[in-house]
Amino acid sequence: MNLKFDRLTIILYLILVLFGWVNIYAACYNESHAVIWDLSQQHGKQLLWIGITLVLAIVVLYIEPRFFSQGSYIIYGLVLLLLVATLFIGTATKGGLSWINIGSFKLQPSEFAKFATALAVAKYMSGLDVDIHKRNVQLTVLALIGIPMGLVLLQHDTGSALVFLCFFIPLYREGLSPALFVIGVAAIVLFVLALLINQYLLMGIVLLCCLFYLFVWLSKRSRRHYLHTAGVLAACCLFIFSVDFAFEHVLEPHQQSRIYVLLGKTDDIKQAGYNVHQSKIAIGSGGVTGKGFLKGTITKANFVPEQETDFIFCTVGEEWGFIGSTLLIGLYVALLVHLISMAERQRSTFARFYGYSVASILFIHLLINVGMVLGLLPVIGIPLPFFSYGGSSLLAFSIMLFVFIRQDAERNLLL
Repeated sequence: MNLKFDRLTIILYLILVLFGWVNIYAACYNESHAVIWDLSQQHGKQLLWIGITLVLAIVVLYIEPRFFSQGSYIIYGLVLLLLVATLFIGTATKGGLSWINIGSFKLQPSEFAKFATALAVAKYMSGLDVDIHKRNVQLTVLALIGIPMGLVLLQHDTGSALVFLCFFIPLYREGLSPALFVIGVAAIVLFVLALLINQYLLMGIVLLCCLFYLFVWLSKRSRRHYLHTAGVLAACCLFIFSVDFAFEHVLEPHQQSRIYVLLGKTDDIKQAGYNVHQSKIAIGSGGVTGKGFLKGTITKANFVPEQETDFIFCTVGEEWGFIGSTLLIGLYVALLVHLISMAERQRSTFARFYGYSVASILFIHLLINVGMVLGLLPVIGIPLPFFSYGGSSLLAFSIMLFVFIRQDAERNLLL
């Protein structure tokens, strides 16, 4: 069978992986361990993972695509079992319980849960009698997304759990009402405002907005409009009252502190705001062209915690400058745009939905990671795809991408 794999996607992937390894090497560079294949160092371990991942990626390219579509629910179920097992045998790391020790290797099931969920939801949405406008279909999809998301939340991994919200993007492509996105944005705004101002004052503002809509904006009013407005008001008030509970009991103390720093309610650059403060200094010191490879003084002095994982972007900013940072983001944008183009040319609902899911997961990771490094979003700890140090994330993202490349290569064979 003469299969044509999408070369541009593979080239962009390889560039990101290679550039990521170069920056991991720079972030943890040690003159006494400068050999690139030194497995006692993180850059050596990452190089090993790159080799393993590339071998598995090639294997994925030659697996029948039906294996992934027909085995979607099995893969999904196995990953759910791993997530449940993590709650009992997982290792606590940095406040989270999201790792399973397998000898000298640490596995993070939450990274593979995104891939498995993308397969499962794509499989369900490809059913002949599935209509996203039906309530039972919406509830089923919500369950498929919500179960792994809830299990990840129980592991105190809020960052990874938030990524599951990206599945509403491909659902919107399949016909989900845009009203749900409006509700989502409104919920975020209310959440932030509830942390900034008094609850009762905020409810008063919401009441005034509802009255303005009802008596000024609407030219014709009916009993149905009054009931809808009352329902919206009640839902908003209930949500506002629940913010404090969610903030205190769902988020970890360090996550609460980071949100307060972001919102300006506290200015703690020695503890909660330390990472972002040092990251901004590193990126700003890089200027337009950067200090040069292995010449990042702030990076070398280890002022930025997690600089080879969640904060790898600050290494790019310091050593490669604004130009290098812009080129990196440009590579991601090019990959995302091309993935959407690939998704649109698919002839099966499964492949199209899965392609949009892959693009959405990568987009959310890019948005949150770069946003938190620049201080625009709270620090919630998620990696930069294909770029940050970590075997689980590299393997999960790569398999997820290459499964779609394999699906795309098969599209011309579909009737």
